[in-house]
Amino acid sequence: MQRFILSAALAIAVLELSWSANPFGRASAGDSRDLAPDKSPEGWRTSAPREEIRPEFSFNHKGGPNGTGAFVIKADSREALDGYWTRMFPVNGGQHYHFGALRKLENVASARRSAVVRLVWQDDAGKSVTTEEPIVSSVLPGFARTAEPEFPADKATNAQGWTEVSGIYRAPSKATRAAIELHLQWAPNGGVEWSDISFTETSAPPGRKVRLAAVHYRPKGGKSPMDNCREFAPLIDDAAKQRADLIVLPETLTYYGLGKSYTDCAEPVPGPSTDYFGGLAKQHDLYIVAGLLERDRHLVYNVAVLIGPDGKVVGKYRKVALPRSEISGGIAPGNDYPVFDTRFGKLGMMVCYDGFFPEVARQLAMRGAEVVAWPVWGCNPMLASARACENHVYLVSSTYEDIARNWMLTAVYDHEGKPLVKAERWGTVIVAEVDLDQRLLWPSLGDFKAEIPRHRPLWGSEPQEAQAQAKGK
Repeated sequence: MQRFILSAALAIAVLELSWSANPFGRASAGDSRDLAPDKSPEGWRTSAPREEIRPEFSFNHKGGPNGTGAFVIKADSREALDGYWTRMFPVNGGQHYHFGALRKLENVASARRSAVVRLVWQDDAGKSVTTEEPIVSSVLPGFARTAEPEFPADKATNAQGWTEVSGIYRAPSKATRAAIELHLQWAPNGGVEWSDISFTETSAPPGRKVRLAAVHYRPKGGKSPMDNCREFAPLIDDAAKQRADLIVLPETLTYYGLGKSYTDCAEPVPGPSTDYFGGLAKQHDLYIVAGLLERDRHLVYNVAVLIGPDGKVVGKYRKVALPRSEISGGIAPGNDYPVFDTRFGKLGMMVCYDGFFPEVARQLAMRGAEVVAWPVWGCNPMLASARACENHVYLVSSTYEDIARNWMLTAVYDHEGKPLVKAERWGTVIVAEVDLDQRLLWPSLGDFKAEIPRHRPLWGSEPQEAQAQAKGK
């Protein structure tokens, strides 16, 4: 196993050659130079796209959370300064590597955009290499299968304000080295410290496979909301026989076909319907998402409720985007976008009309959702594809629309926005097995899911929130 760790005043002492004697050359184009020999750790250089936007660099030999040293970048008051520390690391093509670092910020409005790690795969000549990972083939036919840069993700921040930035990657078979870049960009008067840099050969991730299911069914319209609930029992049993981990039921299932008002069908959450589905979830050891109507004091909400394998309510989402009929029917909008931890990954929910607006699915993705459960009466199916593709989430929809109408599908959509499976007939259950750790690469973009937080625009009060997080609040 190869291991490269920043320790004390020197970084990556395993390599014997200093940068000045290193035949690898620069990590990337731009103005690049050394600090004084006694101030720059072995093999590390500083770089900027252009000299006139170059920030200030230094190395604090006693910095970092453990006093082992920190790479420092500081910007003055000018806008959009941009620079980074960089070093080459040898790799064995086909092997997996874990990158890790700790980062602390000062006066940086958006950590995800301004304090970024970039990893670039190269061959001995410093050229790009091809990738063997799955890549979208329905666009840009014939485009080179280039291994695009990697962007390790921001993880937890501790009480002292140090954030873990890490990721595991497979080195392309023709790669012989990886250029690591520790950035500060677009942060006037801001500063960053990078410490405890590690780049370690490791084993391949085991994967996180999950079986996602949805029902395609219209209740026949009994006399009560509970009558409707009972009609879904055999479908949930079918999903369990297909080893589903999650099954999604349709929107307002306790209202459909009863001829009653929203208020007539509303109930507390937890309440009778969640108790009923909780018994089935516990019996079959799976998660259920049910579309219901919730009463809370004088308010009525259109909700999606997540029920866990223990039979208890894990959480609920109140529909934010309301159509005209629900507004006139006295339903109140929600105002939050919760994401819930499950035993297979992070799950968010949205309801029907939410799908017409990109903000809802994006808010869920911003909060870490990997799967979005979507009880939906009807929607433009192109928007279902868009919500899955633009956020790189698996979208599981359960609709009342007939497939012949082409106005929403009961389906499991993948990161490309395509249905992996879709229901053709009423009274059926669809199931798709996916691996939440399997990346889908795009021509020219690479791992777009990893690039979304690094490149998407700022949102609302996000700069203030990010700054507070950077200070460890």
